[in-house]
Amino acid sequence: MNLPRPSAAVGPTSARRYGLGARLLLAQAMVLLAGVATTAVIAAVIGPPLFREHLHRAGVPANSMEELHAEEAYVYATAFSVGGALAVSVLAALAVSWYVSRRLQRSVAEVASAARAVAHGDYDIRVSSPRLGEDFDALADSFNQMATRLQTVDETRRRLFSDLAHEIRTPIAVLQAYIEAIGDGVRTLDSDTTAMLNDQTRRLVRFSHDLSALTKAEESSASLAYAWINPADLLDGAVTAARDRFITKGVVLNTHADNGLPQLWGDTQRLLQVLGNLIDNALRHTDAGGVVQVAAIHQGANVVISVADTGTGIAAEHLERVFERFYRTDSARARDEGGAGIGLAIAKALVEAHGGTISASSPGPGAGTTFRIALPAEDRPAVESTSSGTRRPRPLSARH
Repeated sequence: MNLPRPSAAVGPTSARRYGLGARLLLAQAMVLLAGVATTAVIAAVIGPPLFREHLHRAGVPANSMEELHAEEAYVYATAFSVGGALAVSVLAALAVSWYVSRRLQRSVAEVASAARAVAHGDYDIRVSSPRLGEDFDALADSFNQMATRLQTVDETRRRLFSDLAHEIRTPIAVLQAYIEAIGDGVRTLDSDTTAMLNDQTRRLVRFSHDLSALTKAEESSASLAYAWINPADLLDGAVTAARDRFITKGVVLNTHADNGLPQLWGDTQRLLQVLGNLIDNALRHTDAGGVVQVAAIHQGANVVISVADTGTGIAAEHLERVFERFYRTDSARARDEGGAGIGLAIAKALVEAHGGTISASSPGPGAGTTFRIALPAEDRPAVESTSSGTRRPRPLSARH
């Protein structure tokens, strides 16, 4: 039986590739060849008739010995000067091409080597500026920014997996221990045991809900339901929802909003979620008898909403990290109180989705903490028609 012959591979590997240096030298050679051909044509075809015409105008008889000697001298002089110039040009072109190609090759090789390292998971590598012009410097800067971003993403991913494992380990271990104890007859399924099992189950459910909320918050910029919001009404809604919990714990909850605050352009439910997270965080870290103050003021082009408490405070080394996922300044206390270290990360993602900023400040441990949200005070939004003929406000990102 005759089997078909495999066809020859066709693709980038089937053709011989030339490096950047070889391509640059080839380009210079083509330019030099064009220059040589042009010079030869001018010297051999156009030059002699022009030279002969000038001799005749100068009074030299045609076909005389003087004319022959002059033309012979012209040919030798032209050949010598053109040949010397071409030789120098070739050497100079080769030297410049070699120097430039070496620098280009080193720069490209460095970027290629760094790219291979990044592909293998080494995100610490960076490339130096080749100093070959704005284009190559921009390439190096872009590569370094990409490597930095990938390094940050990788570190966040590793920390996320580690934190996830740590967060679910305790409730699962408790559930397993209680179930084994019930199976061995050490414990009975009484009301206390049932309450403990329910607490750990609710903790896992709450943790999964928090993760889902964080994911939605970080992807919410395209799904926000924009509407005009009165900042005072926003504060009243958040404070009213939390009032009973503050009364139960014995913490005072105050609110203040300046008169004549400009309206905000955003998603009411999402911003209530932000304030709810901040107020819950303040309540969690403020003991009975403490005070939490929620305020809104007009500052420049922003409406600034603050949540200040007289609670445990935050040490300076923790302030920059309080908005990171699963980060807690007091892990044991936060875990006992049901906190997973996600609420502030959700608040940050939602505030940034609204084009605002969020920050934390504290004089130190035991001196309370203040969280500030700065949201842009928007003008009346543009509107656009929908396919159904109704008109709706455009999202914030589409109005600029």
